[in-house]
Amino acid sequence: MTISTSSSNPDLPVMSGIIFPFSIEIDPMEKLLLINFEKDPDSIYVGFEPQVFDDSIYGKGHLILGWRKDKKVDVYHQKSLKPDPLKYNIAGAGMNEMIPTDMEKAYFEVNEFGVQAEYQFSDVEGRQIEISVHEKNRAKRKPFGLLAPMGDSATHPGSMPMVLLHDFYFVRKNKTKITLSIDKRSHQLDDLPLPMDWQKMTFARYSPKPLIATLNPEIKGALESIEITNGQKTKETNNHIYELEWSSQKAAIKSMTVKNDIHPLSISFFPAFPDLNKIPPDNQISGEFIILGHPSIGSISGKYTIHSDLESFQLSVIPSKGWKPKTTKLSTWFLFNAVKVFKQWPTTYRWDAHLIKSSDDRWEMESKWIRTGKILKD
Repeated sequence: MTISTSSSNPDLPVMSGIIFPFSIEIDPMEKLLLINFEKDPDSIYVGFEPQVFDDSIYGKGHLILGWRKDKKVDVYHQKSLKPDPLKYNIAGAGMNEMIPTDMEKAYFEVNEFGVQAEYQFSDVEGRQIEISVHEKNRAKRKPFGLLAPMGDSATHPGSMPMVLLHDFYFVRKNKTKITLSIDKRSHQLDDLPLPMDWQKMTFARYSPKPLIATLNPEIKGALESIEITNGQKTKETNNHIYELEWSSQKAAIKSMTVKNDIHPLSISFFPAFPDLNKIPPDNQISGEFIILGHPSIGSISGKYTIHSDLESFQLSVIPSKGWKPKTTKLSTWFLFNAVKVFKQWPTTYRWDAHLIKSSDDRWEMESKWIRTGKILKD
């Protein structure tokens, strides 16, 4: 799709619309805490995940994911929040139920000693659930960055989740009081199977600065073009910045950066991703991509392929190189290498998209994510 501002005045800029199929969506979240008790499970739950929100999209308040034995999640939230149910279908085997609830206690802060959290609410069966975590350890914490392996439990993902946890750390055992009870029965939290920073840790973990992002949420509909002028190097629209590269009067996208309140998140392409409008029929193009946020988090990378027909495209994306962490200490290096899921889970995802040009010269796209259950190669 090309629109010229004038066919008679060469001094006026020539406008064109680039078709670009990639997207990254950001979901706001203030704080995140994950508590597992899989070795001492309840009849329904094996973990809880308190989350804190304070934004114009979801509102202000607390939400708790109840991780079920059947791999689904129950979503308990204060009535001040308006969470989107579709956002929780990527968790595990999907959402079981969303329950607005009055929480008798709802408190979660991270101070110089660590986590201070108190929750009390009733579950779907009317049972009282109480969670209490209080760290009193004066030793300096040594947090690090982490890509949470949340996507490893998803069976039918509608996107690839990228839960980037800044200042991530585990709850320490020494000088910490933790209680978890369901229907007056106490449950023992799981422990981290190896020490970290010369300390014993629980498997409860947290981030005071989570960045929740999703890559290429599934869609079925028209793609909007990115309007640019001939020779333009950057294009900013809403919270997205596109960096452009030109060759023979053809534009390609070198990177897309999404601005947010935590840290910019970008996806870059090598070579630059071509404008689909400019690809001739019967072509196959392949390249690599890398997703980068704060340096402490590391990177996600892989390959993409494009197959063109006369009026359609087939696209495929595989994060075949997985997650490459930024390790600055021996304990995290050992953790990420001993527990393979941290680095390998993105390699089990594949994104497929079919694009076809409609009668009004617009591009329609239908896309989906597939979990293969195995590591995908380039």
